[in-house]
This record gives sequence, structure tokens and C-alpha cells, in this order.
Amino acid sequence: MTTKGRRTQAVHGGTKRSQWGELSEAIFLTQGFAYDSAEQAEARFLGAGPDEYIYARYGNPTVAMFEERIALFEGAEDAFATASGMAAVNGALFSMLKAGDRVVSARALFGSCLYIVEEILPRFGIEVVLVDGADLDQWKEALASGAKAVFFESMSNPTLEMVDIEAVSTLAHAAGATVIVDNVFSTPVYSNAIAQGADVVVYSATKHIDGQGRALGGVILGSREFIRKTVEPYMKHTGGSMSPFTAWIMLKGIETMDLRVRAQSTSARAIAEAVTGHHKVTRVSYPGLVSHPQHELAQRQLGGAGGTMVAFEIEGGKEAAFRFCNALEIILISNNLGDAKSIATHPATTTHQRLSPEQRAGLGISDGLMRLSVGIEATEDLVSDILQALDAA
Repeated sequence: MTTKGRRTQAVHGGTKRSQWGELSEAIFLTQGFAYDSAEQAEARFLGAGPDEYIYARYGNPTVAMFEERIALFEGAEDAFATASGMAAVNGALFSMLKAGDRVVSARALFGSCLYIVEEILPRFGIEVVLVDGADLDQWKEALASGAKAVFFESMSNPTLEMVDIEAVSTLAHAAGATVIVDNVFSTPVYSNAIAQGADVVVYSATKHIDGQGRALGGVILGSREFIRKTVEPYMKHTGGSMSPFTAWIMLKGIETMDLRVRAQSTSARAIAEAVTGHHKVTRVSYPGLVSHPQHELAQRQLGGAGGTMVAFEIEGGKEAAFRFCNALEIILISNNLGDAKSIATHPATTTHQRLSPEQRAGLGISDGLMRLSVGIEATEDLVSDILQALDAA
């Protein structure tokens, strides 16, 4: 059999058809499963095999199709689908950590991720050390004392700072740490974090995988042993599993993900170029631009792409940023990303508002910073909308 390309796997990977031969994947909306005999029920509970199910929290045929498909696309051995992206982050960390363990994490994280590593992990006696994710010397110093896990976003939210997956993974493995990468901004299309050294990759499937703003979901990817021996027992007993209907939505999203993300990235580059040098814009962050301080790393890590996100700072702070948002005609104001619709977010008052002004400043999140998730609308329409809104700022 010839090796199937990723776009082919995105359409056909993991598909299992019932006796009816349905073309679109079936949705098995059931929480339980009937057994042919008491002996069969006993055997399932002793250790269910492939295509054998016990309870939807433990596994479901539709969910299993999504897990296999996204694992094939990512190049991972296995995957566990979760109820949300944050359930994936929580599950990847808590399933392997215990009191006394040490975690080294980048400090540039999405607000909820930062809450887990700063607030929740220490409650359970887990030591957390935060570093500047782009500074390899800080990683080296922090890992000199060893660690159980390393956690970072491959491209940070919202400032689009890159972390060198290969270099940090090398340092982490030498220290005995498992490398967990939140890969949402890099997307499954452009980043191959496992091949670059990561042990575990997490996604909010709510973002580019669904890509159409329909459902919450997440996924943890890694080795079969880690997923089935570490993650699955934790997730099935704590209740963070994905629903069958959500899994079906994600299966439909994966089919078009590659096409969507590539179109979004093309527009994102055009927008970044259009706002660079604008008299109302003081700073532009887009990894695809030569002006990005980690452009070379982005080219190597993302295969020459820049991604679907653009961040830029508007002169005049919050007031000017709000005028910009309110003047947009096509681009929507929301806090989601990775959607087919373009979305503008003001991080300082939404996704990162929980942080103190000092914390936001340390992360480069000013009152004038805008985060733009680029959709699949006509590029020229998006550029025109942004430029007219900047005039209003």
C-alpha cells in the first residue's frame, strides 16, 4: 500500500463504517454499550480490545475515529480526545505529575494555561519555575536541577513569540523531563512538534481543527504508552472526555483544515505586510515577516509559513484599540481564534485581563495590542477593513 499524504489522511484516516456503508462518518450517540453475555461484559472490563467499548467516558466509536485521524495527521502514535483545549492541557499535566515534582514552563502562556501552572499546580505540591521561552540560557539554567515536565506554547498567545522546540527538547530530555507542547497557534498543518523533539502535543480542537466556531474540544497526542497508560486512566476517571457529537464535528473540520489554514496564512501575511509601517501602528508581530526577531526559527519550525495569527500595537493605547475594533465592518470582535471568520481580540481586556498590569507588561501585552485571527474571507476585503479601521483609531 502506498503511503497516504496528510490531506488524504485528513479526509479518510481512521474511518470505520457500519454494516450500512455510510459515506459520512456515523455519530454513535450512546453513553453505554450492550454485551452479548455476562462473560463478554466481564472480558471487556478486564481489558477492552480495539473496537470494543464499555462506556462513552472511556471510549466511543466516533471519538475513536477522530483520535486516529488526528494522530495520523500529526504523526503521533496515539491520541486522546478531550472536552476542551484546557481539558487537554490539564490532562496532559496532571495525569503525569504528583506532589514533589518539578515543572519548568515558559511564562508567555494563554491566561488559563498560566493559571494552571501558576495557581493550580503549586496547590498540589508541584514546584513550577517560569522562564522566558525564547531564552535558551534560562531553560538551561532552570533544567540544571532536573524536572519532571517542561511545558510551553510553540508560538505564544498573543505576542507570537516562538520557542525552539528542538533545542528546548534536547535540554529537557537531558534533564529527564517530558516535553509537553501547546501547539495551537502553530496549527497541526504547519508544525511537526513530535518530529522536532516534543513528547506530547496538545491542541484546542475548538480552534483550527473545528475551524468554524461550532464546538469546544481538545486532544492530547503522544506515544501509545503515554496516551493509554498515563492519560486515559486519568481522563476517563475525571470526566474530561470528548462527546461523540463533538468528535463528529471535529472529523468534518479536519477534512478541510489544510485548505483553510493555508488560505488563512496567505491572508495573514498580506495583512502583516499592509499594517507594517502604518502611522497608527507602532509594532507588528508576524513570524512570516523578516522583521520578526525569530523569523529564521519560524521558517525552520513552521516549514516556511507564518501562521494564521497577526499581532500589532496601535498607538494610543486602549482607547485607540477600542476605536479600531468598533470601526471594523467585516472582522468580528471575539476571543476565539482559528475560525473561518476573521476575529479581532484585545487581549489586555479579555483573554489576559486576569493578569496584573505588571504581568501583562512583562509579556509584552500593552493596552494597544491587538490580536488578529485571520479567516478565509477575501484577502483584499480584510486588508481594506483593517486599514479603514486604523484610520478611525
